[in-house]
Amino acid sequence: MFFTCGPNEAMVVSGFCRSPPVMVAGGRVFVLPCIQQIQRISLNTLTLNVKSEKVYTRHGVPISVTGIAQVKIQGQNKEMLAAACQMFLGKTEAEIAHIALETLEGHQRAIMAHMTVEEIYKDRQKFSEQVFKVASSDLVNMGISVVSYTLKDIHDDQDYLHSLGKARTAQVQKDARIGEAEAKRDAGIREAKAKQEKVSAQYLSEIEMAKAQRDYELKKATYDIEVNTRRAQADLAYQLQ
Repeated sequence: MFFTCGPNEAMVVSGFCRSPPVMVAGGRVFVLPCIQQIQRISLNTLTLNVKSEKVYTRHGVPISVTGIAQVKIQGQNKEMLAAACQMFLGKTEAEIAHIALETLEGHQRAIMAHMTVEEIYKDRQKFSEQVFKVASSDLVNMGISVVSYTLKDIHDDQDYLHSLGKARTAQVQKDARIGEAEAKRDAGIREAKAKQEKVSAQYLSEIEMAKAQRDYELKKATYDIEVNTRRAQADLAYQLQ
């Protein structure tokens, strides 16, 4: 008989003439009834809600963290599929998800214990990357690949995070006030400089006008003297004649 499966599952055929067992991910396989056995394993992506309640961080502050992880059994990698079949063949999706969730939660708690609240709170990307890296290296031995991991929520019962937020808000407000004061100061300096340049330009213009007026008066006086001199010479010449 021929058996088929979709791309979201794999079939494992064992028994007569099937040593080692044949694994088929998303395809079909011929099975001899009664002397061969076929089993199926899900390759669906599983969404895990990874919660770690009241874990003490590096400085002894208890916080709770919730992460969202996407995991799946890797059917395209024969070695990983074989490892997954050894671990999970015959188990339901819920049982597989529970094992993966316990593994992820353990790594999440371990990383929280080695970081401070400030590091987790301020650099969520770094925390997510560390959990993803450590969990991936462990789950791959089970044939499970971690598709993604994201830190969803951080909270505590001691108002420690609230205090951090208030301190950060106060710092932001302080920076805003300083920035506003500096902007006003710079604007005042620019305005005063513009006025000074305007006055200087006005004075230079008046000085140039005065110089031009002086040159005009001097030249006019010179011309008048020359005209009067020639006129006097002409009158004297006339009288002498």
